[in-house]
Order: sequence, then structure tokens, then C-alpha cells
Amino acid sequence: MSNQIHNIPDFRTLLTKQGYSLVGNHSAVKTCLWLKRSIKGEGACYKSRFYGIKSHCCIQMTPTLLCNQKCIHCWRPTEVKIPAPDKWDSPVEIMGSSIYAQRKLISGFGGSAPREFWMEANNPRHVAISLSGEPTLYPYLPELIDEFTKNDITTFVVTNGTNPEMIKKINPTQLYISLDASDKETYMTVCNPRSPELWEKIKESLFNLYDKDIRTVVRITLIKGVNMFDPEGFAGLIDTAKPDFVEIKAYMHLGFSRGRLSRESMPSHEEVMVFADDIADYLGYRVVDEVEISRVVLLSKSPESLSGQS
Repeated sequence: MSNQIHNIPDFRTLLTKQGYSLVGNHSAVKTCLWLKRSIKGEGACYKSRFYGIKSHCCIQMTPTLLCNQKCIHCWRPTEVKIPAPDKWDSPVEIMGSSIYAQRKLISGFGGSAPREFWMEANNPRHVAISLSGEPTLYPYLPELIDEFTKNDITTFVVTNGTNPEMIKKINPTQLYISLDASDKETYMTVCNPRSPELWEKIKESLFNLYDKDIRTVVRITLIKGVNMFDPEGFAGLIDTAKPDFVEIKAYMHLGFSRGRLSRESMPSHEEVMVFADDIADYLGYRVVDEVEISRVVLLSKSPESLSGQS
């Protein structure tokens, strides 16, 4: 294991150094690479292509830095202990502080970005609740989603699926569940959960996803030599959710994951395509798009539903 893992400072110092803006007692905002490119008119992330969002108008945030898994492919410093807050901030506080933090983070682009894009970025239209930690551990997540929605900001929630009761309660614009194993043994290796019982919780969440009247996605991160097998098993689990889309993406050798996995753990785009084709065949879905630079493939159960909506 590299010195990168052993020489980690306290989490607040670390996150600040990594460009996070800490919001209130337990939330955080961070601008991503694609926002920085999009605000200059130099490209956009694959979510822009798949779902029609503007990358420079998207807040990447989390309402809690706590997580109940320590996934080996996570680029966050999962080795750092995150203290639980004494008191949870309100959804109104988090939303307002997140927008303020986003504007502050992009203030330096005013002189280098086209003014139209910079002005658009100062009035965010999307929020990706997926930055770090597990968002469903924030007890007021439904109310936070409602606050963003009331302000005409679309909500994209990415969850590890370990809190099925919260899955029932929330109705974001788009709800992702990450599924990084086709069986319990692999799940324990890949995700290092707080409890083995969380595997059953994930399967329950997939079942609950089926009943959601919103856009739903199951997302798989493929790690070569670790979880890149048994497409039929993945398809069987996904079929219980019957999501609108399935995103199948390569692990990327970034951040603190570099201390846990080798560069060879990244599958090529071609390898991702082959695995995606296999899952699609078992599910009866179709490959409807791909972005080679991000090594990601999109499956849909009905191609007509891919409409660049936001």
C-alpha cells in the first residue's frame, strides 16, 4: 500500500487541499473537471450527452461525508474517519450554502470563460448529489431534493443502495443505484461494507427502484480482474429493478484508489463494450450510446426514452 494512504491528514484539511468547499457541518461542494471544461466551451461530461444536462450548470455536492462502505475503487480517502455531526443542517441551509459555494468556486473563471457560459454557471440548473459519502444517510434527503426542485434545479442522486427505505421516500429527477458486484462474495471484496447484511439491503433497493415513477439508472463500475465477470448474474439483479438505463463504466485510476488498485485494473473501452453487450443480451436491453474518452456505455430498455432530457 502506498504512502499516499498512510500519510493522510485529518479529513477537513485533506478535502480543502483537494478543492472541496465544506458547507455547514457535514456537506461539501466540489467543481469537477468537466465543469471547468464546459464553462470554457471546451466539452462536457458524458451525462451531458446521455441526459442533456449542461456540465457548467451542475453543482456536484453531498449532504454528508459519511459512508457505510469503503469501496476499493473509490477515489475518495475512505481510510479517513469521518465524524458524525452532532446536529444535522437543514435542507434550506444546505441548498443555499451549496449554491453560494458553487458561485465562489467558479468566480475565478469570470475572466477566462465566455461571459454567457459564466453567467449560466452562476445560476445552476442541476445538482448531482453524489460527490462523496452516501447521500441516503442524510435523514432529510427527501426535503433537500424538494428544496432544489422548488428552485427549478433538477436532481441526480447516486446511492450505493444500502438504505432501501430511503429509496422509497426520495423522488429526484434521476435516481442511480451503484451495483458493483453480481454476488455477495465479490461485493464484500469490492465494497468493504460496514456489515455483510448490506448486500441484502442493496437487493431490496433494486426491487424498490422498480416501483419508482422517475428516471432510474443502475450503474456498474468495472474493475479488471476483480468484478468483471458473470454478466448474467449482473443482469439478473438489474432485472429486478428494470431501470430505464444501465450505465456500464470502467474503473479509472484516480485519487486515493491508486493506493488500492493498479493501473492495469482499468478495462479498455473495448472491454467495457464487450461486457455491456453481454449484459444487454441477457437483459433484453440495447446499447444506445457510448463515450469512449470516459469508457462508458449506456443501455436502455426502450431506445425511444433516450431523448436528451434534463
